[in-house]
Parts: sequence; C-alpha cells; structure tokens
Amino acid sequence: MSDNNLADTKSAIIKMINTEKGSLEELSLKLHANPELGYQEHKAVEWLCEYLSSQNFSIEKNIGGLNTAFKATFGHGTPVIGFLAEYDALPQLGHACGHNLIATSAAGAAVASCLAAKLYGGTVCLIGTPAEELSGGKIQMVEKGVFKELDAALIAHPGNEDIATTQALACVTLNVEYFGKEAHAAAHPDKGINALDAIVLAYTSLNSLRQHIEPSARIHGIITDGGEAANIVPGHSAGTFLIRSQTMPYLKELMDRVLDCFKSAAQATGARLEYRFDKSIYAPMNNNLALANLYVKNMDLLGRKTLLEDPDMNFGSTDMGNVSQILPSLHGYYAITRKEVSGHTEEFASAACSVNGLKGALDAAKAMAMTAADLFSNSTNLDKVKIEFQKSTRPSA
Repeated sequence: MSDNNLADTKSAIIKMINTEKGSLEELSLKLHANPELGYQEHKAVEWLCEYLSSQNFSIEKNIGGLNTAFKATFGHGTPVIGFLAEYDALPQLGHACGHNLIATSAAGAAVASCLAAKLYGGTVCLIGTPAEELSGGKIQMVEKGVFKELDAALIAHPGNEDIATTQALACVTLNVEYFGKEAHAAAHPDKGINALDAIVLAYTSLNSLRQHIEPSARIHGIITDGGEAANIVPGHSAGTFLIRSQTMPYLKELMDRVLDCFKSAAQATGARLEYRFDKSIYAPMNNNLALANLYVKNMDLLGRKTLLEDPDMNFGSTDMGNVSQILPSLHGYYAITRKEVSGHTEEFASAACSVNGLKGALDAAKAMAMTAADLFSNSTNLDKVKIEFQKSTRPSA
C-alpha cells in the first residue's frame, strides 16, 4: 500500500474523530460525573457498549469472569489490534486519574481504526478493563487469556507531559494484622499485649529499611486500625502496605525483607501476626519502542511534540505492565495540565473534565488509531514490533 494511501487513511481517521467529537466528549463527561469504583463500573460499561454498538461493534460482556469487563469487536481476520479502556475511579476523589479520558480515547481510537481495518483487512478490538486502581483487573484478565488473540495492545493515559512510554514498577499489596490482648491502660497495663505498639514498631523498621533499598524501589502504606480507646491497651491493629520495584526478582527479595520487619515486631511485642500478600502482582512495564516510535510520529503529525522516553518520569504501577509481558504494548501519556500537577489530586480531577483534558483524549485517540493504521497497512511495521517484543522477553544467557 502506497504512502499516499496511508496518508489519506490517516486524514480520514482525523476527520472521523473530529466528526465524533461531540459524542465522545459527552461520553467522557458522563463518566466523569458518575465515578464508579473498581468492579462497580456498571454505568460506564453500559454507556461505552451503547456507543460502540451504535458504531457496528459486536459486544461480549462479562469476559474473564468479571462483571464489568467487556470486549467490542469490528472486522475479521488478522492482525488484531486492541485498544484497552479503563473507567474505574478513586475513592473520594472520583476521576482524579482521568480514567474517563482513557475510556474516551480508547473508544474514539477503536471507532476510527475501523476505517483502516476495512481498507487493509484485520480486526479492531476494544477491551474494557475494570479495577485498574486498586485490584489490577487486567492481571486477572491476563490469567484468563482474554488478551491472547491480540497482536498489539494500545492505551493512552492523561498526565502532565506528552510521553510515549511508561516507567511502571512491579507492585504487590501486603495486608497485615496484629492480635494482642486488651487491658486497662492505666490500672493493669501489665495484663495487656499492645497490638498498636507492634504495628508502630514494624512501621519504624520499614522506615529504616527504606534507607537501604534500590533508589527506584518504594515501600509505603497506612495503619488502618490502631485501637478503640486511649484508656484500653489496643488488642488489634491493622495496616495495608505497597512494595514496588523495577524487576520481579527484586520485588520478591523486598517482600521477604518487609515481612521480616513485621515478624520481628510480633516477636518483640508478643502480638500475633497475620498477613496476606495479594495474589495479583502488578508487573513492570515492558515498553515496545518500535510501537512507541510509531505513536510518537503520529502525535507529531497532530502538532503534539511527544518524547519517546523521559528519564525523569516519576514511577508508579499499572496492570498494563502485566499485559506488556505477554504481547507488544503501548502505554503513552498526554498532557492535560501543568507539569507540577500530580495525578490522584482534586486539581487533576478537574483537569480530567476540562477543555484541555478532552482535547488531549481526542488527540490520543487520533494518534492511536493512526498507529493502528500503520500496523494494518504494512506488515513490516508489525513484524518489527513483534521482533522487538520477542527479544525483550527472551531470557538472557
């Protein structure tokens, strides 16, 4: 297929998303005004599926055994290019991570990519992925084989810079409880076993440990229960902690070191420790630079100068990392606010329904759809993406 034909296809993609602007903005604002927590995103799924059905996508709900996961498909044959939608919100803060925009950009990209699928052959697939924030819905979906038919997966996230790759850390959640013995804190403190002392001692140990771990690793958490009343020796305490690292082997090493902090506090205080590591472990992001380079060029065509990588980018975690371990994946960022504004804040939640936020989502939709056109139209592009993925996942000698 000639470069002129591809350029015409990309122009048609831009025009189509511009035509759909009103519908996509309405969808985004409805999602923003009706935030739903993970696995409770019933309205979001209904509205997204209604929109995609109106664009001649076939819909399959409850995929991977998850009530708020779905798959929308258009076309037939290979390649199969997937766009992933997130739509869960944060407790209290609502869409302070901009997942309403992620869902909107995925829907716009999927609909516009149908132009390329019809022209060159192939299948467009939008997969709705719930509970990214707190439970890692994609992790369960990977385990259920939901993504195995895809040749590539694309997602774009709102942020404060235009970047084509993501530095995401492996992450696991640790829930702990201490069980002591209640007693009158003034009259008979000697009769009690202080569960609050145990978790405070463990917390202090973690602060000491943090001085001696790799610079990119993170350990942080909260105490969720510290007792009932000041005049009662606390008989129960609890906390939730996150452990993050750049690699899975180092994450497993840190898990042991962190657990030792809690075990030693139990031994020191006499409180009994119960703990549970979440089964769902977020994997680090395996960026595919061949795919990211295509996205960068398409963002540039839209007038958004986009970095391929940013060495100063702050570390977080995403269940998209698990997807990137099994197939070529793109997880880009597009700016919707000032660089000093962080996600998971009220200011970012406001940006997620702003003019800049909506424009960013539409630009990301165009760039992702144009990247899909690069893959549909030229098998060499997809071959390069797949070869890089194979090299990145090949065990070192």
